[in-house]
Amino acid sequence: MPPTQRDDPYGAYNFLVQVVGVAPEGQDVQASFTEVSGLTVDIQPIDYRNGSEDIRVRKVPGLKKFSNLTLKRGITGHPEFWNWIKKSMNGQTLRAPGSILLLDENRKPVMRWNFDRGWPVKYTGPSLGATKNEIAMETLEIVVEDLQIDV
Repeated sequence: MPPTQRDDPYGAYNFLVQVVGVAPEGQDVQASFTEVSGLTVDIQPIDYRNGSEDIRVRKVPGLKKFSNLTLKRGITGHPEFWNWIKKSMNGQTLRAPGSILLLDENRKPVMRWNFDRGWPVKYTGPSLGATKNEIAMETLEIVVEDLQIDV
């Protein structure tokens, strides 16, 4: 994906989610979601000081910590992600790589966040009500062990 220089920033509304090898026959799953959040890395600083140094504390880079990815979408009846969750519930956790692709106005990928060793840690079903006039939404939370940006 070659970097594209442009004056206007990309909209946050064109994106796809891909997860490798989690469908029942080992195929990749590509899905559309309403919202993706958690594309975050936190490098925790370590305070360090030698006794012979100036009277100050140095900050040394520590462990990298990645936030869980939270994916939200309207329920469509496609069971691929639910089947992935069921594997974890049955003690057969399948860690998988995947990507969040930002698309331009022509639906071409312009940026990609790649995650590694992701697996589902939480599923939230819809809040149902007979008087509601809204879409039934589901939420999937995926823990990841690495996050890289591919530009």
